[in-house]
Amino acid sequence: MNTSREFGFCFKKEVCRTCGSGDLKKVVELTPTPPGNNFIKKEDIGTQEKEYPLQLDFCNNCFHIQLGHVVDPRFLFQNDYSYVSSTSKVFVNHLEEYSSYIIKLLNIETDSLIVDIGSNDGTCLSFFKKNGMRVIGVDPAEGISKIANDNGIPTINDFFDPDVSKSIRHNHGPAKLITSHNACAHIDDLGSVIQSVESLLDDDGFFVMEVGYFVDVFQNNWFDTVYHEHVDFHTVHPLTKLFERFDMNLFRVERVSPQGGSIRVMAQKKSGRRMIDDTVENLINLESDLGLDRAETLVQYEREINKIRKKFMGLISEIKSDGKTIAAFGAATKATTLSYHFGLDKEDILFIVDDNPLKQGFVSPGKHIPVCSSENIYNQMPDYIVILAWNFAESIMKQHEKYVDLGGSFIVPMPEPRIVS
Repeated sequence: MNTSREFGFCFKKEVCRTCGSGDLKKVVELTPTPPGNNFIKKEDIGTQEKEYPLQLDFCNNCFHIQLGHVVDPRFLFQNDYSYVSSTSKVFVNHLEEYSSYIIKLLNIETDSLIVDIGSNDGTCLSFFKKNGMRVIGVDPAEGISKIANDNGIPTINDFFDPDVSKSIRHNHGPAKLITSHNACAHIDDLGSVIQSVESLLDDDGFFVMEVGYFVDVFQNNWFDTVYHEHVDFHTVHPLTKLFERFDMNLFRVERVSPQGGSIRVMAQKKSGRRMIDDTVENLINLESDLGLDRAETLVQYEREINKIRKKFMGLISEIKSDGKTIAAFGAATKATTLSYHFGLDKEDILFIVDDNPLKQGFVSPGKHIPVCSSENIYNQMPDYIVILAWNFAESIMKQHEKYVDLGGSFIVPMPEPRIVS
């Protein structure tokens, strides 16, 4: 175990997070990277940036897929965490539609208590608040929690655990709805979170979480969603086992579009009144049909990833040999995984464009590619732009049609490398 405080610590996860089994098998191994969101200041170039393994393990007992090594979450989420929900208009629109949909579907009444796990800057809760709900966010990132509180969204700056759950219930009563967006794939002690959810929920309350769906990752070869913040890669079958362990049941699952492909998982206490509908069994059957209940399928998945890497690196080599210049768009965490596994360096990429001002002026983890605003596209006019934030590729290309009109071309790296001119 590496216990370095300065660079966080990393340990090998020996048991499955959803069922507790120790029957794990390594199935995918990617290039080790620094923590993917650890963008640094230019003046800090030269300081040590420790690289940690990126390995996927498969549980032979419940078929869960998880990261093999865990980096200290305090290092990942409390130290200058820079992802802000409100930066993406696409995601803001999704959250607004989500709040209206859930209120109607689950008959959430005015003045109900809504708690958001990993609430970020409070964007999601702001829509529930507009609908007359009482809201409380929980988020470990100090700076972003302050933004939420300053914007009128009461936010507890902490990790969601039994103590926080008990405190909220004591001070505010039980929650009618606990929600979470892309946070429950980031939590090492997932069982503690579900236990805390169960204790905070009203008897007829609901837990709704959205997480990336590994089916989409698998079918589209989106391997770059594997990074140290993502410790779990969810499918439905293991989640049913997880909720059963904590006296809850999963009664509905919907596939939704954010993050390239996600699932909206709805659970309740076992005493809840909602019937388990066909969506649960349908997706479990799909996962089985794809072979995601067998380790061998994931071993083959690694081979497919490396085929894409060979094609992409060949394309970049050809462009460079023609004397053309390349930039990138999207300083997302997944960009670190892609740049390391595909071998992209600052000699290949002039700069990375990102609309998040908290990342502009920094350089990418390990590779030290400068991050800047979209103005640089038109100031420097690179011949090609690799869209690292592929889940927003269509909106990025539409937003920058002028770049193509001026002669530039986009490269969408996944699921197959392609040029869009």
